[in-house]
Amino acid sequence: MPVFDFSDTSANKKENDPECTYTTFRSSEESTSPEKPILILDNRERAWKHHSCGVFTNPSKRTAFEFKEEDGKICADILQIDARFVSLIRWLGENHISVRLSGANRMDGYAVYKIREIAFGGGTKLSAEDGFLQFMIERLLASSAPEEEKDEEEQEEAGDSMKLTSLQSITDFMTCAGRTLPDNIRLWARRNLAVARSNEVTPEERRHAQRALSIMMNIQWKHNYFESIDPQEARRILDEELYGMERVKQRIIETIIQINRTHTLPAYGLLLVGPAGTGKSQIAYAVARILKLPWTTLDMSSINDPEQLTGSSRIYANAKPGIIMEAFSMAGESNLVFIINELDKAAAGKGNGNPADVLLTLLDNLGFTDNYIECMVPTAGVYPIATANEKDKISAPLMSRFAVIDIPDYTPEEKKIIFSKFALPKVLGRMGLHENECVVTEDALDAVIEKYADTTGIRDLEQAAEHMAANALYQIEVNHITEVVFDAEMVRDLLA
Repeated sequence: MPVFDFSDTSANKKENDPECTYTTFRSSEESTSPEKPILILDNRERAWKHHSCGVFTNPSKRTAFEFKEEDGKICADILQIDARFVSLIRWLGENHISVRLSGANRMDGYAVYKIREIAFGGGTKLSAEDGFLQFMIERLLASSAPEEEKDEEEQEEAGDSMKLTSLQSITDFMTCAGRTLPDNIRLWARRNLAVARSNEVTPEERRHAQRALSIMMNIQWKHNYFESIDPQEARRILDEELYGMERVKQRIIETIIQINRTHTLPAYGLLLVGPAGTGKSQIAYAVARILKLPWTTLDMSSINDPEQLTGSSRIYANAKPGIIMEAFSMAGESNLVFIINELDKAAAGKGNGNPADVLLTLLDNLGFTDNYIECMVPTAGVYPIATANEKDKISAPLMSRFAVIDIPDYTPEEKKIIFSKFALPKVLGRMGLHENECVVTEDALDAVIEKYADTTGIRDLEQAAEHMAANALYQIEVNHITEVVFDAEMVRDLLA
């Protein structure tokens, strides 16, 4: 089997070593095109087809691609290659994988911007997992260029809905894209791969090691560098999601400006304190949308044991990761908005410690360690947003990790606007009703606000809008009328 060698030419190179024909270039592009290719092949002898099939190989000891043409097999040297793809191309060559290239002929060569696996002639299957090559390419495109070329030994260690589960696919991933992982996670993965393959440990230990590897390898470990965010677009999203709350919006825009200056997340998350139903969670979702990050939620009122957050040790047969690690797994990446609901409801625990204290390491951005995974997870890309009804029930250490924003209840006039301009139109649209089919008079609107004058937030208003719209739809369908006009008396009878 031919070997695809990556060694650079040097004075002390052995005479029989394969010759490296290419140079590498650094790129952080997240997509490819003829102008932004993965690699460039020599096309001086002939122009290559848009779609060309063959294998990467070392004919005549030169790094090249062997085309399968009508007139036989023809080789073309690799001239340039994106540094992120060096290990992947080498691995394809070593395993003699048949692939189809998509490229365009340019003055400087044949620019390859797509590589797909093909099955013909009984060729070797790429991996135990279908779609592995596309998974690999997408993951590499999402990574940054390596800081420097690694030596031979380090390189060997070195549609994204796919999940890496088998040991073969995890091994292949480490070979081709190990450098996309943080150093400590790459070393951790090598140790766990050794355990998962070992016959000197129990089947239970091998199963735990493979499960932990699958979780960690399917998380995209991103750098904590954040691109600039358009403050005007952020303001548009906030106005779309929230009525009023100018102080809250101002604080969020300030955070955006800070991110644009530093390209990192602020040292402190947000703690939103206010009565139930005032839109605290909605604010958190809006921030995640602005940051273009996945979000996950943690309900502290349901946590009574720190182990629920930190996971259990692998010494137990039924061991499993904690909720925090599962949140990273569900998000699929290390940069996310972590929404911690009801922080003031965090229980003191049942003799095993305080669950709220576990959050301190997550909030300090120094890294979080799960007892099951047994590896420090970087948290510099985590932006925590906590909600609470009463801040005096939150411990001082936790409070010091947040910028606190008090959210007051809505005034009666604000509730009127929210009901008539936001809640009711939203419900009507969801039910397929036109505005002229469900009309609420001014006195009816006053009756709705009066009904819920003693309740906080707007959840009751949203439920009232749902009830009134459903009643209007019922009357239109059953009584065959064209519109329903609610007055104060009808509202009081309906919502009694």
